[in-house]
Amino acid sequence: MSTLVYINSNDGLAKNALEAVTYGKKLGADVTVVTTGGADESTLASLGEYGASKVMVDRSVTTNDPGQIANVVKAAADATGASTIVFSHDFIAKAAAPRVSVKLKAGLVSGAIGVPEGNKVKVNVFSGKAFGFVEVNTATKIISLLPNSFQPEAGGSACGVEEFNGNAGEAAIKVIETKKPEGDIPLPEAELVVSAGRGLKGPENWGMIEELASELGAATACSRPVADIGWRPHHEHVGQTGVAIRPNLYIAAGISGAIQHLAGVNGSKVIVVVNTDAEAPFFKAADYGIVGDAFEVIPRLTEAVKKFKAAN
Repeated sequence: MSTLVYINSNDGLAKNALEAVTYGKKLGADVTVVTTGGADESTLASLGEYGASKVMVDRSVTTNDPGQIANVVKAAADATGASTIVFSHDFIAKAAAPRVSVKLKAGLVSGAIGVPEGNKVKVNVFSGKAFGFVEVNTATKIISLLPNSFQPEAGGSACGVEEFNGNAGEAAIKVIETKKPEGDIPLPEAELVVSAGRGLKGPENWGMIEELASELGAATACSRPVADIGWRPHHEHVGQTGVAIRPNLYIAAGISGAIQHLAGVNGSKVIVVVNTDAEAPFFKAADYGIVGDAFEVIPRLTEAVKKFKAAN
């Protein structure tokens, strides 16, 4: 039996794709990757370094149409006899994985954070406040992996790439325009994030957040109210109704920490909170808290980072 990993390669290989292949390898079976998109052969062959034995690519699917992707994954599963199918738990998986589950009559675990123990898979529950285990007893299992739960592990060599006709069918969606988020580091992939809220008092004050993020090599983010009033673009909004992230470090300045915001960031390895209100709920979730004015604290943090980098 084998493991099948689906990745999207329309924009090259994202970090979550490498995580999914690494995770597939940890399951202990032979790993085949099936992909849709336009990545070149050498790029796809590099997936062998992360555990793939071969890559099957269907270039007929040029959009993120979940129906087409589900058809391709189902066809690949039939061709390889895969007992486990792995997705990264992104917006594509949220739409395509349930369709594959129905087509194959396979149990689905969404947002896994651990390698299966027998038939049980570890997941976050109650918006990340606790852990749970989902038991899957179907012959074929589908697992979508929560991003940043496993780090990519290279160590193998390039693998073979073969063209594959997954009988995708006609697309049910039509893409009129694509707008890509600005910035060098996509939020779901960022290991370091600097975020701010209404405590910054206006968009003109975001320069100090961007400077600290630049010095750290971090992505920038914001709370929902900040995005709603137009201070920052909506793709920077993190929280339950925005982008859910799991960075190694999350610095939040001037954000009170409402439950909806916490639900999207409490998977962070380390949370640092800066707020003038000592009773702000965010401090209860923080690993480190600074009761102080962000306009004083953030520039001092930036200077400290600069000095550390200069000394090393």
